[in-house]
Amino acid sequence: MFRFTLSILLCVFLAVPVYGDNSKLTAEEKTQVNDCIRRGLDWLAAQQSRSGRWSANGGQYPTAMTALAVIALTSEGSTTLQGKYAMQIRRGVDFLLAQSRANGLIGSQSDQRYTYGHGYAMMALAQVLGEEEDIERREEIVSTLTRAVQFTAFAQTKAGGWGYVSAKDGNDFDEGSTTITQVQGLRACRNAGIPVPSGTIERAIAYIHKCRAADGGIVYSSQSGPPGRPAITAAAIACLYNAGEYDDKNVPPMLEFCQKNLEDISGSAMGFWHYAHFYYSQVKYRQGGETWDKYYKEIALKLVKDASPSGAWTQGYVGGVYTTANNLIILQLENGSLPIFQR
Repeated sequence: MFRFTLSILLCVFLAVPVYGDNSKLTAEEKTQVNDCIRRGLDWLAAQQSRSGRWSANGGQYPTAMTALAVIALTSEGSTTLQGKYAMQIRRGVDFLLAQSRANGLIGSQSDQRYTYGHGYAMMALAQVLGEEEDIERREEIVSTLTRAVQFTAFAQTKAGGWGYVSAKDGNDFDEGSTTITQVQGLRACRNAGIPVPSGTIERAIAYIHKCRAADGGIVYSSQSGPPGRPAITAAAIACLYNAGEYDDKNVPPMLEFCQKNLEDISGSAMGFWHYAHFYYSQVKYRQGGETWDKYYKEIALKLVKDASPSGAWTQGYVGGVYTTANNLIILQLENGSLPIFQR
């Protein structure tokens, strides 16, 4: 399931983008979507600073934004070695490696939400590891990820989740969205061959179960009550799928909750539309078939319509880099370029 596919190998050796089949789109719609992706990738690549980082509004969250940008660019098929965006990916990876601290954190503890950046960085570095041919650089990535996994295990709360910062720094506070980021990061590391304590993931899955409300939605925190949050619920399902929990008895009511709140893609998702569909698209893609085809056509055409002439999406308070990277990952899921998102 997580081995490199033929499309990835073709990307490596031919250094050309491989776009998804998009079989439900007309020829004209395919052209519109692919042009939208190219403009978005070019815009995103141009936002990288000389230091190799990307940032949110006001220069915030450089680790998280750099990791998301790297994931979006590698989704096109480029690697640190080959492809149109190889230089940007390589510089982004260099920046992430430079953020690794002695305690294993990837990022800065002065960032009040450093857990997000740490989780996304684990995902990004795990995705490029398989393509890295330089032995010393590969060893550096492995060392960084090994210590990052250890930090994540240390940062887990007693309830089994994670907060915006480690349990120690945050008085054992936990919340759903950062928990999902850590679990996906851990799963990406495990897929890449990095040892991950099974107990850490098991406690996280138990945490998700504990946070499910009667309506099927996942609540904000184990310390809060209903209502369930559509965005966090979609993220939780994607997280369970990543962990191989396809038959989890909690998934059907969670799916039903998401269908009620997210199936109409024109909805607001309680103000977190792009975050919600970043994960809901992963759920739909894993389901495949007509379910995915119908959803992809709807969301792809909406994103084409919402994109600015520059190629960016600027909706949302975090900033254009965040929104653009998220949307590009959604649009490129069909490429099958990254192990963490493969069926």
